[in-house]
Amino acid sequence: MKLLLIGLGNIGAAYVHTRHNIGFMVVDHLAIQQNVGFSTDRLAYITSFDFNNHKVYMIKPTTYMNDSGKAVKYWLNTLKIPIEQSLTIVDDITLPFGTIRLRAKGSDAGHNGLKSIAHSLGVDAYPRLRVGIGNHFPKGMLAEFVLGNFLPIELEGLPLLLEHTKEILITWCKAGMVHTMNQFNKVKTYQQTTL
Repeated sequence: MKLLLIGLGNIGAAYVHTRHNIGFMVVDHLAIQQNVGFSTDRLAYITSFDFNNHKVYMIKPTTYMNDSGKAVKYWLNTLKIPIEQSLTIVDDITLPFGTIRLRAKGSDAGHNGLKSIAHSLGVDAYPRLRVGIGNHFPKGMLAEFVLGNFLPIELEGLPLLLEHTKEILITWCKAGMVHTMNQFNKVKTYQQTTL
């Protein structure tokens, strides 16, 4: 079976450590653990590894967040992977930093990356892993917040968050959606208490 992990983010040095790039960070962390590197291909950086009798592909769209759907649609079609055998990793301001939710489907909740994917695929019933980045920003400052860097106290918790998220991806690859949801959806990896 072939699987596709999709990390959402923005390309370019200015965005590397921003909250909006947590999807990139997660698949980068897994790539390091699997000892593989990304290469540039059409509409995305891509890599793959073998795991548990599966061929696992990972992409980081190079289309910028608002056009993520173009890359996702292209690679699902090119690799001939059904949408239910993909998992999109995305930042979520509705969840506290360190909280993770795995869902088989859902709305875009105003997230431009998810909105682009739903538009390109013509469906919003696709698996996603929502990684909480919190929402401690003044009214009207959403863009500045998601495109800003993590706070120092969040950076302290980031390695644990990435490691935990990697374990979720590995479990999903091995055991599927339902088992992984039951195991991880109620686990909080890092409690942000000072904001």
